Amino acid sequence: MTQAATPEEATEADGAGAEPTRGRVWGVDIVSLHDLFWASRCIQVVRPGRAGSVHKHGPALYLLLGKTQLVHFPLDLALKRLHWASPRLLRMRVVTHDRVDYTERFEHDAGKARFRRSYRRPVERSDRVWLTAEAQIAARWSEAESDNAARRRIRSMVQRDELDSVVYEGESYDAARDGDRWFTSALSQWKTPNAVIPELYEYQPGVWVHETSEISPGARLIGPVWIGAGQRVDDSSVVVGPVILPDAEGVIDGNDKAASRRIDWDLVRSPHWSLPSLATGGTWRRLTKRAFDIAFSLCVIVGTLPLCVPIMIAIYLEDGRPFFFAHKRQTLGGREFPCLKFRTMRRDAEKMKAQLATSNAADGPQFFIENDPRVTRVGRFLRRTQLDELPQFLNVLMGHMSVVGPRPSPDNENQYCPAWREARLSVRPGITGLWQVSRTREPQTDFQEWIRYDLEYVQHHSFVGDLRIIAETIRRMIRS
Repeated sequence: MTQAATPEEATEADGAGAEPTRGRVWGVDIVSLHDLFWASRCIQVVRPGRAGSVHKHGPALYLLLGKTQLVHFPLDLALKRLHWASPRLLRMRVVTHDRVDYTERFEHDAGKARFRRSYRRPVERSDRVWLTAEAQIAARWSEAESDNAARRRIRSMVQRDELDSVVYEGESYDAARDGDRWFTSALSQWKTPNAVIPELYEYQPGVWVHETSEISPGARLIGPVWIGAGQRVDDSSVVVGPVILPDAEGVIDGNDKAASRRIDWDLVRSPHWSLPSLATGGTWRRLTKRAFDIAFSLCVIVGTLPLCVPIMIAIYLEDGRPFFFAHKRQTLGGREFPCLKFRTMRRDAEKMKAQLATSNAADGPQFFIENDPRVTRVGRFLRRTQLDELPQFLNVLMGHMSVVGPRPSPDNENQYCPAWREARLSVRPGITGLWQVSRTREPQTDFQEWIRYDLEYVQHHSFVGDLRIIAETIRRMIRS
């Protein structure tokens, strides 16, 4: 059974005043993880002693902190202040109150005794942080050798009338002394860690897992839970959050991983690229979608049956049997199934594939070349009219596929991005889908569009949206 680490164990430091170096999570220490938390909100954390670390293009704002400072504060209030006051630099005092809401003290004086009760939480800590939209100010801060030197630098750079000051209730901690408290807070507040750590996926609501970890189907996980790299949670495990399982020893070189990680700020700014929750709607939604799939497939099979016999005769006359080609694809939950199509290629197509590998024009794991010599004349017609996919309606009836969904893919293609795999395999693949009707076919962009539109469909699919995709597919078939 997996041993669940407490936040205290996950942030143990080697010495006072030093950043924690043990109990890394997802390949990074607590300070780097804190900075990634803010990066997922398109804010770069800048610290003294890190000259040259400021990204001049990409971040929306820069958060200026001390070397080991960890903070939480109401970002929405700070953004409103920046918008209305428009200062070059916003100085914030973050006040951390004691977590005890009520105190009672016994007082005795001159033979008289009384209880003094207080319902106000005492101030535990008060720290300054700065927020700015100017990369130049952030760069000056990073060039300083110490926290005090950094403050002197910006005071000499920003005039008094260019500065605004506010006080917010929040949390400010030192990574070495009480970083475990920041961990506890971040567990419930960080909703999209995969925006900046693409190796993560949401196993279930509030449970974030590294792609190198294994979760047995019988394990019980109740979020918020973070599972680090290389962990194995077996069938008998019960993990109840808030809890963090740090990286298994030796799985990730934390120093190298933290140093080499680069934030794709364009990706952070684009919410439709983030991995959606694997929750795909309620029981009613799933039942109605399945009922529609069955009814629609039966109508198509009955309506196109007169076409199937001539197609099979044409295939036989040009290249003999078999009439169908069944390739292995993955459906809901990663189960494999035979995806049926009318055969459009020569019988020795797989032997020719190795010879044609250098001509592959696809930018991802697919194989595609213009004027593929393996495709028969009948096959070109079937592909152009999309009639080769008619047998897939049998897959829909058998429950392997849906009428609308992500493109069905084999296991080797799905391994290119585990987080993307988890999302697209949370629904049945479709005969048609958002990618098929939205792709631009521009050079070196098809794979990126495939990922984008698959994730967008999983996140936002609806019955009306499915009808629109079907209508657009029919329109394109008629035009072809």
